[in-house]
Amino acid sequence: MLTPSPSFFQIDREGCSGPSWFGMLVTARAPAQIVTNLVSKHGSWSQGVCEITSGRVLFMAKIPFYLYPFLDTTSESRPFEYLRLTSLGVIGALVEADDTDVIRVLLPTQIIQQCLRAMQMGSELSKTVATFILRRCLLDNLGLSYICTTPELFFAVVRVLGNMVGALAEQPSSSLLKHIIRCYLRLSYNRRACDVLRTHLPLILRDTTFSSRLSEDHVTKKWLQQLLRNVDGNRRI
Repeated sequence: MLTPSPSFFQIDREGCSGPSWFGMLVTARAPAQIVTNLVSKHGSWSQGVCEITSGRVLFMAKIPFYLYPFLDTTSESRPFEYLRLTSLGVIGALVEADDTDVIRVLLPTQIIQQCLRAMQMGSELSKTVATFILRRCLLDNLGLSYICTTPELFFAVVRVLGNMVGALAEQPSSSLLKHIIRCYLRLSYNRRACDVLRTHLPLILRDTTFSSRLSEDHVTKKWLQQLLRNVDGNRRI
């Protein structure tokens, strides 16, 4: 699994911004290491931008131009995986606060679709950060409504979450499972979404597949119990 250096976490918190030629470099298939170095070198500049409210709003509006080219790459080589992880980390830092304005700006940029793409490829850490971003969007009422009232997007979310649960049965990840269950739980509070989950919730979330993994994670276990109550009634695990 990719293990980011300490400098990554600095970039994660500070954000990463820069001129639009970042995307041009990726599109032109410039050497990944060159692009990676450019991302890192612009970390200090983006810190100043994101600390200013007006600059932060402008940066959020430009995220598709700055970061999405990195998320659009399909290469799973280490340099491109680092770019994917760093870009997701920037967005994750933005959605971590309970700020509907952030969600409102991000939703029209197809942030959910970008997360779904990352949730299906790359390292476990990239998948975890992408699922965290989806979770934060769902926890916001605007985000929940947006996803649940867009049928194609909603079923894409349900399909990807279901595939991930199936994969976790073979390659367990407690942190990833936690975010996935929280996403499902939040969806279950929307009436129409809950109706769909009655037939689309993975069977292995209903049986004992993850019981041992959840035995010491009481919070996630309670989330799963509540999810099953919402979907099926008073079912216990």
